Amino acid sequence: MKKQTILLGIGVCMTLAFSSCKSSQSAYSKAYEKAKQQELAEQQAAPAPVETTPVVTAPTEEPKVVESTPVAVQNDDVRHEKVTVVSGDNGLLDYSVVCGSFGIKANAEGLKSFLEAEGYSPAIVFNADAAMYRVVVSTYADRASAAAARDAFKAKYPNRKDFQGSWLLYRVK
Repeated sequence: MKKQTILLGIGVCMTLAFSSCKSSQSAYSKAYEKAKQQELAEQQAAPAPVETTPVVTAPTEEPKVVESTPVAVQNDDVRHEKVTVVSGDNGLLDYSVVCGSFGIKANAEGLKSFLEAEGYSPAIVFNADAAMYRVVVSTYADRASAAAARDAFKAKYPNRKDFQGSWLLYRVK
């Protein structure tokens, strides 16, 4: 009889021990998922880092190279870069409006999804020299149209500081 009582007591203790572990594991999983969601939200809300690269004016006989600063690119400046289309079905013309630059492709895909929900047909291009993914919101054959589209895009999102840094990209072939 004592033996059965002891075995029964051990069985009850083990049952309680295992059921409490399951409960804490579940709480841990919930906390982990919540932290992961907050991290993703912060990454999407954080402004895109501004990098320092040479900036040149529109193609003329002799391009003028101007060093960019960590602040937004001036309205008359165009960056010349050799890029390849990574994602997006529209062809890339000579001048494009870039609204985001990322070192990680998943971040660029997130911004592309946001822009698609807003009604744009964005593309992601990759600059191998800088190892950066550029999110192109629109593309044009001439500089004037691209500059007008960039200014209209900035005006549409006045509260998005990351979009206020949008700039023009001239595709070097």
